[in-house]
Amino acid sequence: MALRRGPGLYPFLALCVLGALYLLASRLGYLDRLQARFFPAAKEAVRLSPGDFPAGVAAPVADLASVPLRPTLIGFTARGSAAALLLATGGASTLDNPEVPAGAAQGLLKTAYAMDARAVVFATDEELRQALAVGAEHGGVDMAAISVDRLAAWLPSLRDAAPRTVMLLGRSRGQEALAAVGVPDLASLRGKRLGVYASGSSYYFALWVLSRAGLRMADVRWVDLPSTLDAGRALREGRADAVAGLWGDVELAARDRGGAVLATTADAPHLVATVLVARGDYAARYPDAVRRVIRGLLDAGASVQKDPGPGARLLGEVAPYLGDPTEAIRSAPPATLADNRAFFGLSGEAPVTYDELFQSASALYRKIRRTAAAPPAEDTRDLGALKYVSEARGP
Repeated sequence: MALRRGPGLYPFLALCVLGALYLLASRLGYLDRLQARFFPAAKEAVRLSPGDFPAGVAAPVADLASVPLRPTLIGFTARGSAAALLLATGGASTLDNPEVPAGAAQGLLKTAYAMDARAVVFATDEELRQALAVGAEHGGVDMAAISVDRLAAWLPSLRDAAPRTVMLLGRSRGQEALAAVGVPDLASLRGKRLGVYASGSSYYFALWVLSRAGLRMADVRWVDLPSTLDAGRALREGRADAVAGLWGDVELAARDRGGAVLATTADAPHLVATVLVARGDYAARYPDAVRRVIRGLLDAGASVQKDPGPGARLLGEVAPYLGDPTEAIRSAPPATLADNRAFFGLSGEAPVTYDELFQSASALYRKIRRTAAAPPAEDTRDLGALKYVSEARGP
């Protein structure tokens, strides 16, 4: 029986030829060239960044430098515990003008530890985050005083900085507050406008207040504020029924309008903890500088606790919006060495440790879809310098 040529033979042969041409063009690299020329977006783009490599790869091979030849810049937003930082550095400066004013007293870091360090004040936490992200070599800072909850929220955006927590600076024991007008208690916040700066620790405190009152996030109408310092103004102007911010700011605003403070961090004194965070490249390159900073801040903190006058004067000049600077220090005092040992689990007992606070904040921000998954808490801290200082100073 003779084979008959069907109508599909030619298309079949054409497909075979096209398949052979495709394989040949793929092997010779012609397809990649055509894709790169006519469809560049289809090719996967891999962006490399410093965060893809360990932070210490650029450190000197021989002896590590003791301290940088330039000033070490430590960023902060004003709160009571910042009094120790101001006393250690001799006062505050800004990124626009980091030089110490003529005639200003030298800080403890300069006089006792031969280290040039500047405290750089920022108006908002977001500006501080950006400065830590870029680093002092590119117009930012080497270290920053930030709350643990902020570190948990910012960690993805700070990946290239490889931030490492090196010590506890202080806890808020009433510095953050929630005040309201026409709202008698926390349960009455339901359906009200709640103003808060979402990039500040007052937002974390506001979430805790809602949980304490048994309210969901959807039970209040959120009002985004441009900064924590706008909270009192928003309450005065009637843009919000309640606000979360700094006690010295919101308490006065509520009193002016016949309102009241409904809650403060005195009710949760272990919720908002301010820590000193160093960029990974700085800590790797200048380990002795980190040790000196820790020593200087602990000495300055002890001095503030003994006599708050000098620290309060510096704090009042930098942050009049905190109200009475002595009261601001009392509501957020500098941490001691014993506080640090307990907070980081080195010795003693703490109701809430660094690891617990970081992990819970990370889980909460993932729950409310504010951030992606964060690394374990132990990957965000470097306690080598603190252990060194702790052992040198003894029990």
